[in-house]
Amino acid sequence: MKKLLLLLVLTTTVTIYAQKKNGTIFIEHSAIDVINDFTQAYVKGDTTKLASFLTSDFKAYNGLSTNLNDKGTKKAKFITNAYRWFNELDYFSISDFPGAYPDAIEYKEDNENGEIWVQTWELLKGVHKVTGVKFSSPVHRLFVVTKENKIKTVINYFNEGIFNEMAQSFSNRSNGTIYNHHDNINTVRKAVYAFENKELSKAMSFYVDDAVFYNINDDLNEPNTLALEKKSRQEFLDNFNITSIEMIGYPDYLEYEMGNGRSVLSWWNFHLIRKSDKKEIVIPMHINDDFNEEGKISSEIIYFNRTLLEK
Repeated sequence: MKKLLLLLVLTTTVTIYAQKKNGTIFIEHSAIDVINDFTQAYVKGDTTKLASFLTSDFKAYNGLSTNLNDKGTKKAKFITNAYRWFNELDYFSISDFPGAYPDAIEYKEDNENGEIWVQTWELLKGVHKVTGVKFSSPVHRLFVVTKENKIKTVINYFNEGIFNEMAQSFSNRSNGTIYNHHDNINTVRKAVYAFENKELSKAMSFYVDDAVFYNINDDLNEPNTLALEKKSRQEFLDNFNITSIEMIGYPDYLEYEMGNGRSVLSWWNFHLIRKSDKKEIVIPMHINDDFNEEGKISSEIIYFNRTLLEK
């Protein structure tokens, strides 16, 4: 036991003395001020001011690049690329990521020139002027700042996948087929008209057993199950007489190429009489039904103004 305790003490001692400081981290520093001013000029597209922050041998690197021979981007090209962000995005901004702030690090070893590393965690936002694609991405940047408060290096880390949707949006591309006559449209009509005629079991038979039901007036994070929806619809029938359900225009069946989705969009007027006071009510309603491959409804969301039922 004595030997074990001695071993533990020695191990702890070695662990403590294995630590070695290699510099200082600052929350306030002139180098951080430089980066803040640089970022403001970047967002404003002020290329003259941007150039004044950079050393003549400045290089920018993509921190996610797998190119081992990456020579970096030189000053002139970097400034041109920086201006594109300002020129091509509306509402362009770079701000500290919520809860984060920049650090300035002055390393002790291998730092003969007294350079400061500044690291930032930020949020880049904007809307592409041509395509309307919205950008919102966390960004991590590492800067090397000289003793003269000039930026010598920047290494950027951010998700380049945000450009994919923008690139695809420059050309027209179809994403499936729209039908105005289809068996899935027939199914929606049969389900709605069964409900109109108070055949609730028949109306619910067009849905899969694990179907989910959303109502724009309720919490969309807590959809109804088939059983709960059947109960809800029965309560509706207990409180309202349906005089008629009128289709508005015609339904569309969308068969998507991407994601293999299948949706019927339909528009209706529900003509009702409230049983409690015999008041006549008309409820415009939009219904979006998603289908599985077997032609059954797997999910449904309904859009209507519930307050019309309560007036």
